[in-house]
Amino acid sequence: MEKVTGIGGLFFRAEDPAKLASWYEQHLGVTLVPTDYDQSPWIQQTGPTVFAPFEQDTDYFGDPSKQWMINFRVDDLNSMVAQLRNHGIEVSVDQTHYPNGRFARLRDPEDNPIELWEAAK
Repeated sequence: MEKVTGIGGLFFRAEDPAKLASWYEQHLGVTLVPTDYDQSPWIQQTGPTVFAPFEQDTDYFGDPSKQWMINFRVDDLNSMVAQLRNHGIEVSVDQTHYPNGRFARLRDPEDNPIELWEAAK
């Protein structure tokens, strides 16, 4: 059986796509979509990706009107959280150390949920 080899993109609606894309680049380092074929898109580090549908009534994403949440892998959760907070971005760090690592939550300027994950070392 052929299998997909990873996530090639995440596409979603935004009230102000250019502004939101700039926020992701400035605060999380997600490179803007190239405007021509000579530019490179955001390149991810190799690592695990979880693909997990949730029940319609889950509270895991927070706001029940949100249909998706993205989880970004990070190398150093404490440093990333400090960087975000230095820019006035509210971040909630889960104090539990899980077998698979540590997590933090924030929201982008359009209130979409984001989870940060530092894998267990």
